Amino acid sequence: MFDRLIQVLRFGCSYQGIADSTCSATTIRDRRDEWIRLGIFTQLRRIALEAYDRIVGLLLHDIAVDGAITKAPGGGEVAGPSPVDRRKQGMKRSVLVEGYGIPLGRVLAGAHRHDSPLLGPTLDHLDALGPLPEEITVHLDAGYDSGKTRDKLAERGLHGEIAHKGEKAPIQATHRWHVERTNAWHNGFNRLQRCYERRETVVDAFFDLADTIITLRSLIRQAWTTHRWDTRPTRRP
Repeated sequence: MFDRLIQVLRFGCSYQGIADSTCSATTIRDRRDEWIRLGIFTQLRRIALEAYDRIVGLLLHDIAVDGAITKAPGGGEVAGPSPVDRRKQGMKRSVLVEGYGIPLGRVLAGAHRHDSPLLGPTLDHLDALGPLPEEITVHLDAGYDSGKTRDKLAERGLHGEIAHKGEKAPIQATHRWHVERTNAWHNGFNRLQRCYERRETVVDAFFDLADTIITLRSLIRQAWTTHRWDTRPTRRP
């Protein structure tokens, strides 16, 4: 069942397309919903994040937040008219990452929602990370360049490094490219790039599963140069 859900996430295929005589589409969906109720996907993501923090270490002095719009042809609870796709149904995710690009959390909303109002709920994911550095810099693009954003950051004791409207992006990119790369990693999972799921809990579960894979992949890639283990690849992945 787990292998089939991984295939649905990676290739974006339908449940009917991945089903066969040994496992029906209904059974796959039922088991998926059962694991969501038990919090399995959330636990997997937390275990992977804790392992990464213990072995490599999360870079929390510099974090970044950015929004990304993807297609949601089936509509649903986190879909809305997309301003960049002729008002077709789309989904926006506001993603929080640490200094290397490891995803720390996200907020899902309709594609018509602006990035700025989603910043506060996205930063709330920091509360689940335990002790934080005394000084944290939040890197944001020009879409967040407003007094309200600066007030939100000040209330949380965070320093904002915000790109200014009207200035060319490459000059102001700084540490923000990590979140852009993470958005590209997410879009590598076709189920997230073109989402047909209608329920927010299911979309969140697939994001948790994708975050787990991204975190473990980064952990193996970075630990390859600092650690040795029996099944270590012969060359850096």
